[in-house]
Amino acid sequence: MSSHAPFPPPVRRSVAKLHLEARRQMEETPGDPLFLAGWQRALFLHYEVEAEKLQAVVPFELDLWAGKKAIVSLVAFTMEGMRPSRGGQWSKWLMAPIATHDFLNVRTYVRHEGVSGIYFLREWLSNRLATRLGPLIFGLPYRFGTIEYDHRPEEGVLEGKVCADDCSLRYRATMAYPSWERVGEGSRDEFLLERYTAFTCLRNSMRRRSFRVWHEPWRQAPVEVCVEDSALIRSLGPWAQETRFIGANYSPGVAEVWMGWPRGVG
Repeated sequence: MSSHAPFPPPVRRSVAKLHLEARRQMEETPGDPLFLAGWQRALFLHYEVEAEKLQAVVPFELDLWAGKKAIVSLVAFTMEGMRPSRGGQWSKWLMAPIATHDFLNVRTYVRHEGVSGIYFLREWLSNRLATRLGPLIFGLPYRFGTIEYDHRPEEGVLEGKVCADDCSLRYRATMAYPSWERVGEGSRDEFLLERYTAFTCLRNSMRRRSFRVWHEPWRQAPVEVCVEDSALIRSLGPWAQETRFIGANYSPGVAEVWMGWPRGVG
């Protein structure tokens, strides 16, 4: 990590303005969006980590909460109905084998040239064929994993298990009958959830890329989580050996997500 003094957090606009600006940028960019999909039944688990150790494996400047805290989030969700934005029923039919599957993302928060976004440290998918698409098109660190999610908080059930590389992540959660709300302006939840740019860089490659994302703001509620097995995350490197759980959010999801073309960044 660089030795300069801690930088102040970037000026962030309200959730409504972030969302509207992301849509405007997508609509004004030729060729975007590339893909459409739904992100459903999403559980966000947030951890504080040592910034210096994390920065050593992230090829973008970390975006630190309150200017000093590095955060990594695990996002367990199901992607549904992924298809190209163009091509009609024919392209939708071609994408059918990989249109719907489960994800576990491990992401952190970065900024580049004044833009705040997310950076994926690792992503596990339940579809072997889909693991070929992300690295090829977006430069995403996809791996195959055996994923079992049962996200039904309205029935008192919220649990999951992900197995890969001889390790696993297992969790259970409880929450009161959910009352879905948008995150508060200026809150830590806004900092973590309302991000509309993704930055990528495949391991052993200096080819850095970014792509825009748009969706309606997350409707969410806080949730209490018991992580029963975190060996899968600890396997990711020295930065993951000492983490502190700081909270979780659950969302029923967003029905339509726009994903833009990947573009190189300096």
